[in-house]
Amino acid sequence: MACDDADALEALVSKAAGILDAASKPFIEGHRAESAVQKKGNDFATEVDLAIERQVTEALTSATGIEVHGEEFGGAELDSPLVWVLDPIDGTFNYAAGLPLAGILLALLRDGEPVAGLTWLPFTDQRFTAVAGKPVYLNGTEQPKLSNAPLADCVVGTGTFNVDSSGRFPGKYRVALLEGLSRRCNRIRMHGATGVDLAYTAAGTLGGAISFGHHIWDHAAGVALIRSAGGVVTDLAGDDWNIRSQSVLTGNPGVHAELLEIVQSVGDPEDYRT
Repeated sequence: MACDDADALEALVSKAAGILDAASKPFIEGHRAESAVQKKGNDFATEVDLAIERQVTEALTSATGIEVHGEEFGGAELDSPLVWVLDPIDGTFNYAAGLPLAGILLALLRDGEPVAGLTWLPFTDQRFTAVAGKPVYLNGTEQPKLSNAPLADCVVGTGTFNVDSSGRFPGKYRVALLEGLSRRCNRIRMHGATGVDLAYTAAGTLGGAISFGHHIWDHAAGVALIRSAGGVVTDLAGDDWNIRSQSVLTGNPGVHAELLEIVQSVGDPEDYRT
């Protein structure tokens, strides 16, 4: 199916929106679901993750003719001419604990570029959509372009961590980054759901966000939303975000510049390994 213009993309998003609305019912009913599948590290998936991914994948493929790449079951290649990217439950730990900060993330990639994003937050009844070249919509209402509020006046979302972790961005590096951020912004929030942070950045609720993760399903929908809102999305090195990026740094243009300055002042993550 061709989707070279905004009208065609909006038609696909309309179909996808109905599918996510249908998936919101089992999402809400499954709140506090327990772990069903243990994943790498201390991550896990619930039975609801698995069921929603199956439901949405089948419905999307049938309705749009476009294959899906999901968090739990994989699927079509990410650099396909067209592919949906799905996270059935973003914020799984929140979801299992009974916290409302969790959602369903869906993006459409065209040759590896996010050209549409949908973020559904069923517990707060918020539905964010955008297609490339068009505004962000929240529950069907067009949202204004992001303002250039300074970092000191903004709320910033950041990823969770263990200070003793030794991954791509070691715990001690993250602490140093948060320390530097705290000197410029005393409104730091750790929501535990990357998609929530990115959607709220696109809507201007957050001035910016930092993600230390690299999973495409966590980021693609939010990247599409933020770009449509006039925000900037890079990795922590300041390079434009792409499907192989290992992190996300984003915000309105002014906040992103300030965040990048703080990141650069912290230095190389490798210097924090012990």
